[in-house]
Amino acid sequence: MQFKLNLVAAAALVAFAGSTHAQEIVKIGHVAPTSGGTAHLGKDNENGARMAIDELNAKGVVIGGKKVKFELLAEDDGADPKQGTAAAQKLVDSKVNGVVGHLNSGTSIPASKIYSDAGIPQISPSATNTRYTLQGFKTTFRVVANDGQIGNTLGKYAVQQLKGQSIAIIDDRTAYGQGVADEFGKGVVAAGSKTVGREFTNDKATDFTAILTNLKAKKPDIIFFGGMDAVAGPMLRQMKQLGITAKLMGGDGICSTELPKLAAGSMADGQVVCAEAGGIDDKDVVATKAMADFKARYKAKFNADVQIYSPYVYDAVNLMAAAMQKAGSADPVKYLPELAKTSTYKGVTGLISFDEKGDIKNGALTLHTYMAGKQTNIGVVR
Repeated sequence: MQFKLNLVAAAALVAFAGSTHAQEIVKIGHVAPTSGGTAHLGKDNENGARMAIDELNAKGVVIGGKKVKFELLAEDDGADPKQGTAAAQKLVDSKVNGVVGHLNSGTSIPASKIYSDAGIPQISPSATNTRYTLQGFKTTFRVVANDGQIGNTLGKYAVQQLKGQSIAIIDDRTAYGQGVADEFGKGVVAAGSKTVGREFTNDKATDFTAILTNLKAKKPDIIFFGGMDAVAGPMLRQMKQLGITAKLMGGDGICSTELPKLAAGSMADGQVVCAEAGGIDDKDVVATKAMADFKARYKAKFNADVQIYSPYVYDAVNLMAAAMQKAGSADPVKYLPELAKTSTYKGVTGLISFDEKGDIKNGALTLHTYMAGKQTNIGVVR
């Protein structure tokens, strides 16, 4: 009997000793639409998160003297605000240490209150509506320029560089689409011009005949669309069918490598001009190489090209991990102050610093067009 007791005690001691060396699990939540019309963008984002998580685990990250294992909890919000808040609550209930997401402003904004109430840091890699960081939440950050920067810059560009004389606007009534379209209109006015018409659709629409016919009568040379590529593609097809040869401008939502495919050959060379919320100046050799290396690793890992936002997701996950290392803890209460103090963090998307609202300082914009069905850089502006 004594022998058996000794064996039990020894086994318990070994189990206890093993548990002291067990890796601490750090849960990172990620939310994006991996179903619906923008699923290709959502999957791109999720891939960026998985890539960062896998690389962190391969490095064997130590936080507060303990080796940790990062775990990704990925949720699909379908680009729907109600589904987005449900996904946010699920991640809070799962006791995640931080969240990267959501992709859309319309889901990021309502979800941000849930994360704020739980004290969980949230970094959006792609939500650009200005309201996202104007709510006063200490847990809310983004690593891309906002609609004010994107829309305003594009509005001025339309007048000053593209010499637009008759500029019309369409938006999809989402927080993102309407927000960036409003800012575009302000940019047009600031550049000394005005718009000739404003129409709206929705983010699930496929028929734009009525609104395009209304605008055709105004003979626009530029149409700005506030929305996503899944809608912009069919819109370009119907513009061609109606004989509308105006340039189509848009923000980062339409600025994907998938757009030519969605437009099904209806896009003329140079017809589309869009801005990605972020970007690397070609003159910055180090940053250009970092982004090229990322894209090569991404292609090798997923056998797919980067769409838009995956590099920003990748940076956001690594930024969160870096703040945890500085704080010596993955506890949101302890590492949140370090995250807020982020300054000149070197990511694959460039240097990242946050202002007091959680916005990225001096956010870059990359202007693109499309030639022969391929996305082509026009340049980086700030």
